Amino acid sequence: MNKNLSRAERVELLGQIDTIIGWSVEAVGIIKNLFIDHAALYKSFGRFDSNFLGLVRADGALDLYHGGLRATDGQGGAIFDHADYQNYYEYIHEEVKPWSYMKFPFIVEKGTGAGWYRVGPLARVAQCDFIPTERADAEHIAFKAFDGGAALSAPLGYHWARMIEMLHAAEGIKELLLDNDLSGGDLIVRGERQLRGVGVLEAPRGTLIHHYRVNEDDQIVSANLIVSTTSNNQAMNEAVRQVALQYLDGRSLTEGLLNHIEVAIRAFDPCLSCATHALGKMPLEAELVDADGSVIDRLSRDTV
Repeated sequence: MNKNLSRAERVELLGQIDTIIGWSVEAVGIIKNLFIDHAALYKSFGRFDSNFLGLVRADGALDLYHGGLRATDGQGGAIFDHADYQNYYEYIHEEVKPWSYMKFPFIVEKGTGAGWYRVGPLARVAQCDFIPTERADAEHIAFKAFDGGAALSAPLGYHWARMIEMLHAAEGIKELLLDNDLSGGDLIVRGERQLRGVGVLEAPRGTLIHHYRVNEDDQIVSANLIVSTTSNNQAMNEAVRQVALQYLDGRSLTEGLLNHIEVAIRAFDPCLSCATHALGKMPLEAELVDADGSVIDRLSRDTV
């Protein structure tokens, strides 16, 4: 934060926030009704079970900035809970594979084969015990109850959960605008200087881990980042696998198949397009290979 809000600015924003909350309620309703009206499609498209990881408050509430790490399995069972994120490396390791520049994080207790997990809106809404704003919590309950929890395993459930979080954010903004501290002048938090620092928060895409070490001259000597898209790496691969199982006939590749793959990947809101500077594009290249390794078909889009 580099400035506070004046009282006039707070009054202006308060005059608009109820409209924003209303729009957010409508947005949640749109995606909820799509799930209800097209339940068979939405709950089955690219569906798979996985572990989840995210921050929760001490009382189990959704929290984006504080709290401990919670990990659950595909059936909602606890793997670890309220773990100190300063020691994240005791709970999460990263695997390297020769065919990808991205790492493959996994939960140590589950191992490389079964320990991969999902982060982001779906994981946060699925794992938290409640959301600490009234309207969003009511929608959170409806989301988890939908068709016996079917949305919790569906990649397209990310969109529903994302809208619930938007509603929570709007409600939270209203609460903050009523807090006089927003007009205070203390914008810097001072603390004891340390040579090691770990920061974890819930970014829009999911859990974001930054770990730095500095020397006595304040030069960074080591850094490790586990960003949301890295954590979702294996989950995105699994989504593509499930789409292929559902929509690939085994004989040829189609534009429709590429569209389905793109829908599955985009549900995770990956930052791959930002990293490759593909503005407004989703470069895709698919190959169909037989059991002998021969390429039967190849189809690409926006790869140049």
